[in-house]
Amino acid sequence: MSEKNNSFIIKTAVLTISDKGSKGERKDLSGPVIREMMAEIGAEIVCTDIIADEKEEIKAAICSIADEEKADLILTTGGTGFAKRDVTPEATMEVIEKEVPGLPEKIRADNISITPQAALSRARAGIRKNTLIINFPGSPKAVRECLESVINIIPHGVKILKGEITEH
Repeated sequence: MSEKNNSFIIKTAVLTISDKGSKGERKDLSGPVIREMMAEIGAEIVCTDIIADEKEEIKAAICSIADEEKADLILTTGGTGFAKRDVTPEATMEVIEKEVPGLPEKIRADNISITPQAALSRARAGIRKNTLIINFPGSPKAVRECLESVINIIPHGVKILKGEITEH
C-alpha cells in the first residue's frame, strides 16, 4: 500500500450500488473497506451514498459529483456482475467522456490468480470532466483485493487530471 502523501489530497466519493442496501435491508460492508483503504493513502472522503441498482440513479449520482466538482475520484462498489439488475458498468459508460480500460484490465489480470471468477467482472473505468470513476465489485473481500491492485497508481492519474503532472 502507498504511503500517505499529505501534500496531495484526493477528494473521493464512494457510491455503493445495492437495492437492499438502499432500502436499509442490508448493511454496506464494501463502502467502508474503500473508505478505510483510501484514508490510508491520505484521501479525503467527501461523499458517500448507497443507491439502488437503477441505471438512471447511478448516472445521476456520478454526474452530480463529477459535474459539480465535488470529488476527484468516484469509486463505485456493486452492480458489476451478471445479475439482471447489475447495471453499474452500463451507467458508467453512458456518462464518461473518456474510457480508461487499463484499470479494470489490471484489476482482472491481478485478481484472476486469486479467484477465477474475476474474469466475470464487467467493471469499467473512465473520466468525466476532471473526475476519475472506477467500478469495483460488491463483496468486501473482492473490493479489497481489487482496490489493492490499483491503489498505488490512482494518485498519479488524479494528479494528471488535476494538472499537477504535465510531463509523463
